[in-house]
Amino acid sequence: MEVKEIKSHEVKVRIKDGNQFYSNEISVNVSPNEFVLDFKCISQIQDIQNHSALFIKHNPIIITPFHAKNLTELLTRAIKDYEKKFSKIEKSKAIQKAEKLIEKKEKETKAPVLQKPENYFG
Repeated sequence: MEVKEIKSHEVKVRIKDGNQFYSNEISVNVSPNEFVLDFKCISQIQDIQNHSALFIKHNPIIITPFHAKNLTELLTRAIKDYEKKFSKIEKSKAIQKAEKLIEKKEKETKAPVLQKPENYFG
């Protein structure tokens, strides 16, 4: 019987953490070779002269279709685990109320109140 010696190698790993980013909106754009997940934080601001404007900070992540599918499976599993541990994820009462107000306004004006653009670059 032959005994082989196994040599161990030390591998050094360096990790550079990115900045944490809060996102309150996401858009997804696809091409044949990639998925672009554009995480956005949109907030209303007032400048010095009291002009209202939207401030948009975004953080796009580009992944392959294969990784997008893996991400879907990972998120599905994570959501199931979350709901099992805590409770079912549902729209808040405030969101439900806002949707009803928008729906009512659209019926009155016979035009969409909010139009969701494909992305905010037009």
